[in-house]
Amino acid sequence: MAVRHQLVRRPPDAVWAVLADGSRYGDWVVGTSMSRPTTDRWPEVGSTIEYAVRLGPWTAVGHTIVRRAEPPRELELEVDSGPLGTARVALDVRPWGDDSLVIADEHPLRGLGGALHNAALDFLVQLRHRSMLNRLAQVVEHTEQPAPQ
Repeated sequence: MAVRHQLVRRPPDAVWAVLADGSRYGDWVVGTSMSRPTTDRWPEVGSTIEYAVRLGPWTAVGHTIVRRAEPPRELELEVDSGPLGTARVALDVRPWGDDSLVIADEHPLRGLGGALHNAALDFLVQLRHRSMLNRLAQVVEHTEQPAPQ
């Protein structure tokens, strides 16, 4: 089971503002070199973003679809990486005093990732999540917040 958490020194609304901006997906998702919403509705259920992953000269394009969204607390995504399969990624944003506790939970669903799912794969996902959640915290904490009304 690949579950990680990160304290973000901003309230849940600030975290959600970054999660709700599909064009910023590449800023915090590890390995993503480009992202763009394919609809204007991100992150409504059923909306998608397209992303690219580059490893040297190799580029793969995938897409992510929103399966569940309850702003500003829960976002569940299905990441489709083509031949590697799909994975469920759930992001839970909890108030933690004046801050937020973000919990990422990822599990393979279909394809090669699902067939090869084991403790070693979960360990690698844990390492990626550590970096991903740290990047998310940095993006949120360094994004200028709107002034209170």
